[in-house]
Amino acid sequence: MAVYTHLTAEVLASLIAHYDVGELVSAKGIAEGVSNSNWLIETTGADGKGARFILTMYERRIDLADLPFFLDLLDHLAARDCPVPGTVHDREGNSHRWLGDPGSGAGAGKAVALIEFIPGVSVGEPTPAQARNVGMVLAQMHAAAESFPVQRRNELGPETSARVLADCGTEALAAIDPALPAAIAEAQRVARDWPQDLPRSIIHSDLFPDNVLMLGERVSGLIDFYFACHDMMAYDLAVTHAAWSFADGGRTYRAEVGRALIAGYQSVRELLDIERRAMPLLAQGAALRFISSRAQDWIDTPADAMVTRKDPMDFHRRLHFYLREGDKVFA
Repeated sequence: MAVYTHLTAEVLASLIAHYDVGELVSAKGIAEGVSNSNWLIETTGADGKGARFILTMYERRIDLADLPFFLDLLDHLAARDCPVPGTVHDREGNSHRWLGDPGSGAGAGKAVALIEFIPGVSVGEPTPAQARNVGMVLAQMHAAAESFPVQRRNELGPETSARVLADCGTEALAAIDPALPAAIAEAQRVARDWPQDLPRSIIHSDLFPDNVLMLGERVSGLIDFYFACHDMMAYDLAVTHAAWSFADGGRTYRAEVGRALIAGYQSVRELLDIERRAMPLLAQGAALRFISSRAQDWIDTPADAMVTRKDPMDFHRRLHFYLREGDKVFA
């Protein structure tokens, strides 16, 4: 989360007035993140007892044509008792609004949504108990999302990883790390062998620890569904495994965390044999997705830019772990 567009108190108050949430009390910009502008909103509450929300202004990366998909998905999951923040609809029943007219001031012509506030913190070093609960909630989300009536294609599948790495080129990849150009061939292999017949649902596809809010060991919220799409449920588990089960830049595999995550998932939804056999390849594909996106961002971002570049080698190490140990890890 971040703030790229600054809005006056008057504009924010006028916007909040379209919702049955009481009057604006305060709005605090949230500094973290890279894609949208976000504010923590406090109001008097519809009942006068006070309420908190997250206001998001969609700045970039998200195709606004997909916005109803993302927001309707949150409502669908929240209605089925998944720990996700539902959207707050305005008095006309809209899940999002357009702020003013293009050219009429800061934020004009941009879409905004008011989202329920969920308490909790993102953990830096998850415990096995926390990982187990994340696995359980992920499986619950998959089950609840199977009945969601809208589909969205995964635009970041293995073919995209292979294309992005090839477009980066061996010279630019080698400038990041001499071992990185070999990922081009690995991505082509994974794309060629990618399974097509595994059970599908709407998946989160980006469930890193910073997209999970926790209160102690309990998952209080899954957030940031802006990569959600219709794809293989086992692939979503593989992405989450790659995101949660490593430390020290991918150098250390935390076996107890990885085992707990998978056990938690299977306590709710047991993997089919065909899914279990595919997990090593799916995990390689997950690692390559983040290798490719990070490599592209690294190359496209000047070294002196005021942005922290994420090292693709963090996931290159995960890739080679899954190549060596994947059959054992997912046995």
